[in-house]
Amino acid sequence: MKKWFQSAVLLMAVSTLSACATKELLSQGGSTTKIVEQGIAQDHVIAFGRPAQVLQGMPADAIVIVGKQNSYVLSEGGGQFSNLISKLDPRYIRVTNGLRLFSANNDGRFVSQLSLRYSRIKSDFSKADIDFFLQNNVRECTHDSETRMNVQSFCFDIPLAGAIYPAVSNQGSLRPLSKPYPIEVYTKVEQTQQHPNKVGKKIALFPFAVAFDVITLPFQAIGEIFD
Repeated sequence: MKKWFQSAVLLMAVSTLSACATKELLSQGGSTTKIVEQGIAQDHVIAFGRPAQVLQGMPADAIVIVGKQNSYVLSEGGGQFSNLISKLDPRYIRVTNGLRLFSANNDGRFVSQLSLRYSRIKSDFSKADIDFFLQNNVRECTHDSETRMNVQSFCFDIPLAGAIYPAVSNQGSLRPLSKPYPIEVYTKVEQTQQHPNKVGKKIALFPFAVAFDVITLPFQAIGEIFD
């Protein structure tokens, strides 16, 4: 009986010490640690274009999102974007998400996704349209309310990746959008109540990036979609 009592006391003591240690850890911020988004740059898109000359390390079909402060060169997603908007009637396309670029390390590189919705009267779609959607991984996303109006919708998400360059050299000579479209660059940081992490406000550009000239894309669709 005495031996059992001693064991019980020892177990209680260990539990108490563990609880104290846990409480101390929590008080130091262990339980309040969380991952939060941290904006590092806000800009406005004034045009879309292509580099006047091929940029080193970028594909020949790279598209440039021309911002007032910086240029956002797409190494991935630009070709699919151009293909889609050249095949579809821009009057029926709308952007369903904002232009938010995620830079994991604030190192001048980013990834993102551009989500578009294409809605028309169901009878206006041809077999060629449906085949085109299937080839480009477009999914149907028709709402019940649209079905009642005999409208059919298709949604497509275009993965984007690229690098951040200085503002283009010939910004003033480009054909601009009728109104600037907002764009944001953000990262994610670990934050606690006791030790909140801060990210510098100055955005990092892609290493060795230099300003370059851009040729405005001829697609009227871009203006209609982003205006």
